[in-house]
Amino acid sequence: MIDKLKEIEKRFEAVNQQLCDPATAQDVKKTTELLKELKTLQPIVDKLREYEKNDADAREAKELLDTPGLEKELRELAQEEWESAKAAAEKNYEELKILLLPRDPNDGKNVIVEIRQSAGGEESALFAAVLFRMYVMYAESRGWKPEVLNANPTELGGYKEISFMISGEGAYSRFKFESGVHRVQRIPVTESNGKIQTSTVTVAVLPEAEEVDVAIDPNDLKIDTFRSSGAGGQHINKTESAIRITHLPTGTVVECQDERSQYKNKDRAMKILRSRILEMEIEKQEKEIAGTRRSQVGTGDRSERIRTYNYPQGRVTDHRIGLTLYKIDAILNGALDEIIDALITADTAEKLKNET
Repeated sequence: MIDKLKEIEKRFEAVNQQLCDPATAQDVKKTTELLKELKTLQPIVDKLREYEKNDADAREAKELLDTPGLEKELRELAQEEWESAKAAAEKNYEELKILLLPRDPNDGKNVIVEIRQSAGGEESALFAAVLFRMYVMYAESRGWKPEVLNANPTELGGYKEISFMISGEGAYSRFKFESGVHRVQRIPVTESNGKIQTSTVTVAVLPEAEEVDVAIDPNDLKIDTFRSSGAGGQHINKTESAIRITHLPTGTVVECQDERSQYKNKDRAMKILRSRILEMEIEKQEKEIAGTRRSQVGTGDRSERIRTYNYPQGRVTDHRIGLTLYKIDAILNGALDEIIDALITADTAEKLKNET
């Protein structure tokens, strides 16, 4: 592993030298690529150098410990220094193992989240609105920007479906764990007899795809316009500004009607379409590559039940890792880090196990 790390360090130094070359500065595309690579290599090199320092300190202290006739006070100090530096070096070594794990190339991207009503009728639609609010509050707590791309609201304030983008560095790396079926157990606001109902909502999480990520032939698109409509079928406006795009080769259909501008709706629909097609390509690649599979705790199939929100007991349970937290109010107000951190830890452990 150390040999591999040394190669990475050499590459890091070479990239730095290229960036200092005046000729490179004139090539914007090349400079951008090198800066991106440097950002990826920097934490590995920093950790390697930290490991090397602690390892050298440990070896120096051990040499002192092995010196014949060493005074008791010096021996105690050397023993303490050796134990401390050795423990730090071992910790650095384990951290380097994690840094060398294959990285999801989409982790740094913005993310598109699609929430859809599932089993439970209006109660499911209402909980879709609760999840949307939870994700928006979580995004804002991390300084990320949420933007609604398309929404199909119900009369009671729920959503049959809502698509939105979260823009921010690393958004996909954390939101990707939310893909799947979310189950809620509570007394519906529409019920008068006080019986607890179980409903479900599906969440799909897609990395935002740029035009360079997915090539879409305009001839493969069927674009229809129609009038936007809100809850109860009332027309939001009288112009045909809503857009429906059908990608003929895959049969993927995307609608956007939130904006009054046809151009803006088309732009948003294309963002969603590109991201859905990118997800299809990723899934296809994973199936074709032997030995490659999605982590058991990672971005699971969207038909898999991943989490339960039980209002009467005030608990949230993530079924993938068996984590139960009795803090439903805080979680629904956007405090998702404890769950996501636990999922990332479990996902990393799974990957490390597969590497050995």
